[in-house]
Amino acid sequence: MLKTNPSPGVHPMTDVTVTVSPLRRRMIDDMSLRNLSPATQRSYLHAVTKFSRYFGRSPDRLGLEDVRAFQVYLVSQGISWGSLNQIVCALRFFYGVTLDRAEIPERIVYARTPRKLPTILSADEVVRFLEAVPSLKARAALTTAYAAGLRASEAASLKVTDIDSDRMVIQVHHGKGAKDRTVMLSTQLLGILRTYWRLAH
Repeated sequence: MLKTNPSPGVHPMTDVTVTVSPLRRRMIDDMSLRNLSPATQRSYLHAVTKFSRYFGRSPDRLGLEDVRAFQVYLVSQGISWGSLNQIVCALRFFYGVTLDRAEIPERIVYARTPRKLPTILSADEVVRFLEAVPSLKARAALTTAYAAGLRASEAASLKVTDIDSDRMVIQVHHGKGAKDRTVMLSTQLLGILRTYWRLAH
């Protein structure tokens, strides 16, 4: 509902004069002052209106327990985690900014998106993928990254001197966190790198 005493105004998303409550007007102004996009403004207004209609009361008369009950209801309706978190953002903005109730937003919890296991390629699929790479240099870099567990930037910055065939290790410089580290060099990867070096030179 998002309304108290209605007053006329111009809706920010259209040129049509509509009845806008002081509370809705204040939220619109708060969002405009913070340069939120029109799409975000529409999303926030829709979320707070939906929250208000669920209880049949003005949202400024609802509290943290009402927010929690509304979240439980949305989850029971099978709402996606992304949509639920969008509503959480709207309610946190409404309470924290428009109502200036700073103690509430941090207690409105976000939904934790379920973590999915990545798709793992089989050994045959990896071989077929690498064989399909037309560039010899790119194939060698991808093979090295896969076999040694390197990031793309780490594989791209490797030098010949980083390959230590005596100790069978690869020296990685300025990796994650700008730290150096050492990774194992397999006999098979060493053979591939030597073949690449011979063919490229």
